[in-house]
Amino acid sequence: MAFGAGAVVGVLGGLVGLGGAEFRLPLLIAVFGFAALSAVIVNKAMSLVVVAAAIPARLFAVPLAEVAGQWVIVVNLLIGSLAGAWVGASWAARMRTAILYRVLAILLVALAGVFAASHWGVLPQLDLDGVGLFILGVVAGFVIGVVAAVMGVAGGELLIPTITVLYALDIKLAGSLSLLVSLPTMLVAFLRYSRTQAFSILREVPTFVVAMTLGSIAGTSVGGLIAGVVSTAVIGPLVVLLLLASAWKVWQHSTE
Repeated sequence: MAFGAGAVVGVLGGLVGLGGAEFRLPLLIAVFGFAALSAVIVNKAMSLVVVAAAIPARLFAVPLAEVAGQWVIVVNLLIGSLAGAWVGASWAARMRTAILYRVLAILLVALAGVFAASHWGVLPQLDLDGVGLFILGVVAGFVIGVVAAVMGVAGGELLIPTITVLYALDIKLAGSLSLLVSLPTMLVAFLRYSRTQAFSILREVPTFVVAMTLGSIAGTSVGGLIAGVVSTAVIGPLVVLLLLASAWKVWQHSTE
């Protein structure tokens, strides 16, 4: 079941160019019965592996020299996201379980809104440079770091539109840069979570974690391969509806 669920989530993530962690989190809570913080930590562990596996593959799509040429953007966002990851993980670790469920549900709704705006091309194109752009990049990175840490996701669903809007880069290059920001950001959050008692969940269900991670990697590869076949007119509304339905299911756990 873990491998199959991971594969389904991975396919959906691959279709939209993401790792699928935003879809995996509700499954961990609603289907497999993980408590909120345990689900976030398990999701974060899986996201780390999926992103690390995706980086070499992205080098075939976008040359290393092209990615390296945008190192300033990566550093700009990392200054904020690393701090945000530590703050977000600390916040989630101290939060009451019922409140954490509600926060996760609200963030899923917010992700649905960001995805819809990005998918249908209604995000504004900002014309900034110099100090103003740097400050906005740090602030955006901080917010993304907090959200990624609290949800246990890589943050690509927020990083990619942020990079395209702030720095006017194409979505393909933005996807590669988002991975370079995501990996160290997730490592910081993972380090903070390792100091909590809930971190022991990874030692309690190692087979589950490995199976679902492998399923996610396999599914992401398949989703990426068939992305050109499935109409974006179908993918967009489907993802938004799934995120909203997931938010509703997670919110219900806060009242149990």
